[in-house]
Amino acid sequence: MRVVLNPVSMDFCSARLAILSVLKGVRAGDLPRLLHWMKTTSDFNEFSSNNDDVVLRNIAEDLRHSLPTEAMFVSEHFAIQKLNQQTKPTVHIDAFLYDDDCIDALCEEGKMSRNYCLACGSHRTAPLEFISHSFSLMELKFLYQHVLPDLTGKVVVDVGSRLGAVLFGGYFYSSASQIYGIEMNADFCQLQEVVIKKYHLDDRIKVLKADICTQASVLHNADVIVMNNVFEYFLDRSEQARSWEFISQNVRKKGSLLVTVPSLEKSLSYLQVDIQLNQWVEAIPLDYDIFLEEDADREALEQISLYKII
Repeated sequence: MRVVLNPVSMDFCSARLAILSVLKGVRAGDLPRLLHWMKTTSDFNEFSSNNDDVVLRNIAEDLRHSLPTEAMFVSEHFAIQKLNQQTKPTVHIDAFLYDDDCIDALCEEGKMSRNYCLACGSHRTAPLEFISHSFSLMELKFLYQHVLPDLTGKVVVDVGSRLGAVLFGGYFYSSASQIYGIEMNADFCQLQEVVIKKYHLDDRIKVLKADICTQASVLHNADVIVMNNVFEYFLDRSEQARSWEFISQNVRKKGSLLVTVPSLEKSLSYLQVDIQLNQWVEAIPLDYDIFLEEDADREALEQISLYKII
């Protein structure tokens, strides 16, 4: 069968009719194969990725070129020390910068490994532990398109904005009117500002170099507060406790939402704090099955918890 391609762009109705016409012309014996290919092929990925996905991937690529592979600055003394203290060899792989395809490519180039040697000189290996302080593109889409409601006119605050993944995701995947990033590390603040300037995002995004405990007014006005692996690797336990107590005292806007990884229950269980969760928040169950994209990582999505301030 010869298919003639029309060089003129078609609207939806015309394109639909053209596709159906092609299917009707396929030999009966080949039709099941064609339909199976259409359902399972990745050849359509380039058409299903919208422009927002493309821009975010471009931002991730820019950031990769500005950072070492582990995406950590030498100024992160406490975080580096914390990684080195893990009982099992652990490396930081930023999920916003590196998806599985990127990691596979780096492994093939010898720039990264998924395993470590159990006994030097032997072939006995075990998987490395990976940790990320950023949401992946997949997690950002799940967060803004399925977890959170319409954010038109709302204020989003990301505590510990780091590379700015939550900020950039909020800009492209939501209608939030204001998106604040609060970050203590000057190197990361500068990196975020470079992206904001290059992609002209300053109409809705603002980065504040500050300790969260100095930002009561920002927290008072927030409609959504995001906290992804925010304190454990960056503050000692007494500072973590102080920060959580400050947040629980100042995030009080009734009906506002709190997104955390890990859950509040897990984060607070290691600390000596007097925070009565049942008097502060209500846990909102999430439907993780609603996210049907082929690269969905159910285990990663299940780390995301949502709470409503009561």
